[in-house]
Amino acid sequence: MRLKTALWVAAYLRRCDVEGLSAVVRRRGAEDAGAVFVRVNRLDGSSDLFGPAPQSAFEAAEGAARAFSPSLAMAPAPDEQVEAYLARQTKFDSDLWIIEVEDRAGRNFLDVLTA
Repeated sequence: MRLKTALWVAAYLRRCDVEGLSAVVRRRGAEDAGAVFVRVNRLDGSSDLFGPAPQSAFEAAEGAARAFSPSLAMAPAPDEQVEAYLARQTKFDSDLWIIEVEDRAGRNFLDVLTA
């Protein structure tokens, strides 16, 4: 059984808070199963963006509640590019969540899968 998205988001926000990072929910999606995108704003005009890992790669997460992968080829990417990507995803899926974390070092505390 998968953890409800709202509960996962609350735990993630708490983790960021414990680590001393500012993290907020920019967009609230479906409580039970909405996709989650995490934007790590580096406060210099660039951000990292992570979204749900493809299902084919999820098995590599080995027990993670959720697995993420970079959403853009360039990391960090200009803020305008990140916002455009999020706008397209929101048009495609109105149930998604967007979390924004502010950290100059780019820390994200996610189970990130890379290609």
